Parts: sequence; C-alpha cells; structure tokens
Amino acid sequence: MQPKPATPPPGPGLRRGPRPLLLHLALASLKSSGSAAAWPSSNADWQSLIARISQSGPAGPLPGGPDAELIHGIAAYRRHPWVRDVVEPPVVWREGEARLLDYGGTGTAPPLLLVPSLVNRASILDLASGRSMARHLAASGLRVFMLDWGWPDAEARAMDLDALITGRLARAMAELGRVTLVGYCMGGLLALAAAQLQPERVAGLALLATPWDFHIGRDTAERRFAQLLELLEPVMQLTGTLPIDALQLLFSVGDPHGVGDKYRAFGAAPQDDPRAWQFVAIEDWLNDGVPLATPVARQCLRLWYGDNAPVRGLWQVAGTAIAPQTLRLPALVAVPARDRIVPPESAMPLATAIPGATLLRPTAGHVGMVAGASAQSGLWEPLAAWAKAVPSAAPGFPKRRRARKVVP
Repeated sequence: MQPKPATPPPGPGLRRGPRPLLLHLALASLKSSGSAAAWPSSNADWQSLIARISQSGPAGPLPGGPDAELIHGIAAYRRHPWVRDVVEPPVVWREGEARLLDYGGTGTAPPLLLVPSLVNRASILDLASGRSMARHLAASGLRVFMLDWGWPDAEARAMDLDALITGRLARAMAELGRVTLVGYCMGGLLALAAAQLQPERVAGLALLATPWDFHIGRDTAERRFAQLLELLEPVMQLTGTLPIDALQLLFSVGDPHGVGDKYRAFGAAPQDDPRAWQFVAIEDWLNDGVPLATPVARQCLRLWYGDNAPVRGLWQVAGTAIAPQTLRLPALVAVPARDRIVPPESAMPLATAIPGATLLRPTAGHVGMVAGASAQSGLWEPLAAWAKAVPSAAPGFPKRRRARKVVP
C-alpha cells in the first residue's frame, strides 16, 4: 500500500489569508491618511475587493493609491502555485483528534517527542520537503515522534491545561517509554510541566522559543490580553473555543502593520524564487490555524498574560507549582535572537532557571528558527547533537504499537 500524501492546505486561488483579511486591509488604510480615498467606503465595496483579490486567474485592475503594493502582494500569494507535498507519517496512537506521528529513525538515545503549540498546526515542524525539522532529526540518527494535537474535538473543548498535560500528553508519552521532550513555543510550557510531573519518563528536555516571563520585553497591549476576556466570552461560550480569527487578531496587537509590510515585500519579489515558496508555505500554515479550547484560552490569557504566573511561581498543574529550577535532567533552551512572538527577554529566564541548561541563540525569528532557510544549521543540527548525548536509562526502544483509539 502506497503512503498517503498529507492533506495539503488550500491550493492556489483558494487561500483565505492573511487572516483576518478585512482587519489587515483596514489597518493598511489607516496607516496612511493619503490612501483613504483609494479604499472601499462600504461593506459591499470591501467584499468586491476581497473577491477580486481571491481570483485564481489573471487579476483585473486593482485599486491604485499608496497601498496598491499590499493588494498586489496578497493577490500574488493567493495565486501562487506551491502546494505542500509531504507524505503523511504513520500514526501509532490517537485519542480524539490528537495523533502520535512516527517519523522513524534509529539510534541509541531516548526517542524524541516533539510537542508543538496548541494554537497552530503541528506541521510547522514538518513544513515541506527539504524543510522539515522532524524528518531531519530522524535522518540524523534519532528516533522521532510528534504529537499532533489536531482540531479540538468535543472532549478537548472541555479540557483545561491540567487535563491536556496530565491526560493526552501523558498518555502519548506512555506509548514511548522514556523520552526526550522537545517543546516549541506554547508546547514548551506543556513539555516543561510534564517533565516536572513525570521525571521518571523524561530523559531530557528541549525548550524552543518558549515564553516564561510574559510581561518583560512585551508591548503594553499584549500584557492586557487578560482584559479582553470579557469581550471574548460570548463567542467562546457559543463555540467552545477562541476562534482562529480572534487568535490572529491577538497576534496582530504587538505589530499591527507587520502583515501588511511582509505582503508588500512578497509582491515585489520574484515569484519563482525559492524564498517565495517558503513564504507561501509559512503563510499557508499560519492561515490554517487551530482554535483554542475555551478553558485553555481563559487560563492562558488570565494566568500567563494577565497574572504572569509562570515566572512568579504561581502556575500550578495538578496542584504542583511548575518550577524549572527544580529540574534535574539534561536541558536545552533555544532563544531566537529576532523573535517577535516570544521576545528573547521572555524566554531567557528559563535558560538561567534550569540547572545546567545549554543555551542556544539562533539568529532567526520565532518561525524562521524551526522552518527558515537557516534552520538546519541554526537549530536542527545543534539540537540533534545535543539529543544524541542525552543518556538512555535502558538500551533499545519500545516495540511499535498499532494505531488505536483510546476510549475514555
């Protein structure tokens, strides 16, 4: 039986990004007062403009004015021919929509379990052919698995952080025996908590662009995320989640014109350049987001962004205060120097708090560190070298288990 190709993101002409599109168009119109007359003045005009941007064939004339470059960039993105073509790895365990993906590999070090964030697809760690951290690590002599959280199913929508960490993450870990956890962004916080709660199952811990101090190095607007809870409650109660576009709106707070700037640059660049498909690949991932379960969203906004509970020693999971200074295991903390999502000042406290942690400072941004052109030399190779040196309590690995569904 031939391997099944991974489900690709929306193809050319079907892309919806950048999300939420209307917000980014409105921000662009506000950035320059001189562009106001050139932009739509009614809802019908906006919808007509969006429809024209979305055409898969040659576009007709687009509005002129100072932001024609932005419209051109968005249209070029939506019509770009690139489509993700990686082969879906085997699934060795599943629970609800969560899956444990097996990327193969061999070696004597403990197997790696990649733990991505809850607010974006796990595929950023397996972005494309030749641009996959998971596949590179497996090819470099490591046994590699990845937990794909998937779309929050009905059961997951009722779970808070405690239930996810002590439930689905713990059960995925149990399938593999003793592992080295590799947590990316928010996934790093989950991996950190799991390492403290189950030290007998964790041989090593790598934290990649993981926030810890949620107030230092952040814009004042981002620190007020908790104050938005009251406004977001109606939609969270209705859907059981914090929707994708609401999440994208929050991410835009710190850099409201960043999306417009990068699309203008993309539209002006050669579309057949390798950097163009890399841009499209990452934007497809960003625009194919995952909603955040309501209990998790409330905790993240209130405890992390509002109370800054982690660095203050106030974040508890299953009644245990999560304290990185208590860990006694090999650890690596990667802090990308140009990270705007998790400022270096936010992630650095983990490097000093975990005894003996190795600090890695890739010259990249939050996403570029794991999937950019310099990711192999800046992160993948040093991460592989570090992981191979993590001692294993016992030789060998557990037998491969058949994919199955865990019944609650």
